[in-house]
Amino acid sequence: MKLIADGGSTKVSWCLICPGEELLYFSTEGYNPYYVDSQYIHQSLHKALPAKVPREAVTEVHFYGAGCEPSTEAVVIAALRALFENAAVSVGSDLLAAAKALLGNEPGFAAILGTGTNTCLYDGKQVIQSIDPLGYMLGDEGSGSYIGKKLLIAYCREYLPLPLRQEFLSVYGLTKEQIMERVYKDPLANRFCAGFAKFVHQRLDDEFVYRLATDAFHDFFRSLVCHYPGYAGYTLNCAGSIAFHFEDLLKKTAAHYGMATGKIIQDPIQGLADYYRQQGAVKIE
Repeated sequence: MKLIADGGSTKVSWCLICPGEELLYFSTEGYNPYYVDSQYIHQSLHKALPAKVPREAVTEVHFYGAGCEPSTEAVVIAALRALFENAAVSVGSDLLAAAKALLGNEPGFAAILGTGTNTCLYDGKQVIQSIDPLGYMLGDEGSGSYIGKKLLIAYCREYLPLPLRQEFLSVYGLTKEQIMERVYKDPLANRFCAGFAKFVHQRLDDEFVYRLATDAFHDFFRSLVCHYPGYAGYTLNCAGSIAFHFEDLLKKTAAHYGMATGKIIQDPIQGLADYYRQQGAVKIE
């Protein structure tokens, strides 16, 4: 019995693969090991796992997640091994998961635009080049947290046109002081900022909002995509909620930089599930 997970900082999508039975899909909150520790992940998953998931019967757990790198993967491994004592556990980046779901065994360019941002060149098996997105404080251009942060800056500095300021206050009821408190003291501030991308998406017919979102995607290309050698020779393949919901604007921005668009998907979990259904038992060290 295999348990597959793919997630970002906000949400993790899971699939339980049991031979001869239908796939069981479910979701939990996101777990980025840069922002949460093993105990947090363990406690959250312990509460969130559906009763239909027999923890003792799971033999493999393959977890792909935001922030899962060699320096941080031990945080996630410890939490998963404590929950699934009979399972071999592997942890990889959400970027590799997205590349597999988007490109399969074909080489190309793959990216994530969700709560955070990530980009890479993929050789059909592994990520071979990736520019560090630097996280929501220094980078993550084009992501939900980046778009939300641009909106919060405009609101707090009173650049946001008055009708939009009034709408924002009506929807969220947040003062500048409350926003500053959340951004600088909340351990999950990236998720807080990303929550405001919905406000932007719902108001793209407003000139100011449209320009704000457009600028965020231009920053994504200028700061990340355009720094890959020969980037325009690849298609833009992208996974994540921001890529999915802002697809038209993302395609338009890609065309501006001479890049055709390939696949845009919201969630890679189905592609990953199909991949692991076709695999035999995997030995994980």
